Parts: sequence; structure tokens; C-alpha cells
Amino acid sequence: MYKIGVVGEKDAVIAFLSLGMTVKGVENAKEAQMAIDGMAREGYGLIFVTETIAKEIDETIERYKNSFLPAVILIPGVQGSLGIGLQKIKDNVEKAVGVDILSKKEG
Repeated sequence: MYKIGVVGEKDAVIAFLSLGMTVKGVENAKEAQMAIDGMAREGYGLIFVTETIAKEIDETIERYKNSFLPAVILIPGVQGSLGIGLQKIKDNVEKAVGVDILSKKEG
């Protein structure tokens, strides 16, 4: 069974401890990169990263984008959603299906 990790601002990720996930509270981009790369080396299957942190380490997020493991999923941070995670999901669905089926279209 794969482990699940969460990387982000301490205030945003601390609650995930109660779900049995490994939590890495980080304060800057360097700490976040080290936490994600460390979890990947340790065989984590899923790593949640707050959008606030992810926008600072785009190259690290992109590095794992096409790899099977770990799956890196963006979640809202302390400031709420920045829309980055939803946009990445839309982009992936459009790539797989060939059309954007998630946008609300007025008709």
C-alpha cells in the first residue's frame, strides 16, 4: 500500500494528520521541493500540495506531472483556492477527451 503525504503551509495541512497522512509543514519553496522529492524517493503514491506552495515550485510540480508515481494533486491553501488545481484538472481532462467538458457553457 502506498503512503499519502501533504505538503504546504502548516495552518493548511495540520488537519491531515488526523487522517493518518504524513504532513510536511513548509515555509518556503526550497523546503517544499525537498519535502516532495523526499516523499517521491520514499515511495509515496499520492502527494497533496497546497496551491500557494505549488505556484512557487512549478518546475517541481511539472517534473512529476507525467510520472505514474507519485501523483501530485494541488489543494487549496490557507488563502483558499487560487484556481490552479482546477485549471490543471481541466487541462488534463481536455487532453484526454479532446474537448473541455468541465467548463460551464451558457447556451
